Amino acid sequence: MTDTPTVLFVCVHNAGRSQMAAGYLQHLAGDRVEVLSAGSEPKDAINPVAIEAMAEEGIDIAANTPKLLTVDAVRESDVVITMGCGDACPIFPGKRYEDWQLDDPAGQGIADVRRIRDDIRTRVGALLTELLP
Repeated sequence: MTDTPTVLFVCVHNAGRSQMAAGYLQHLAGDRVEVLSAGSEPKDAINPVAIEAMAEEGIDIAANTPKLLTVDAVRESDVVITMGCGDACPIFPGKRYEDWQLDDPAGQGIADVRRIRDDIRTRVGALLTELLP
């Protein structure tokens, strides 16, 4: 792993879970971690309920844009966190992979998205402790 680790968060649409995780890690780690997010089938825009839930935490993800997962993004990352994207993510030896089982916030109300957001916050905090002891 490099001095500044790169973490890639991947979900299907790159509009909810991966965007919230990236938002938390960027907020908590600042420039100590490079943060990427992508999706195997990205949507056109970020889920507005995810934007609202993150805004409650003081984190603005409204200007983010869903991005297509690329082989290069995986290759450049030290840690790849998948969230329900199945086998869409390429595997490279020597990388750390984790699959976080999280509900998809698409079509969910704010109460459910808050629960997902809070689960993500806990997981990102634990990841950050491991990356930057």
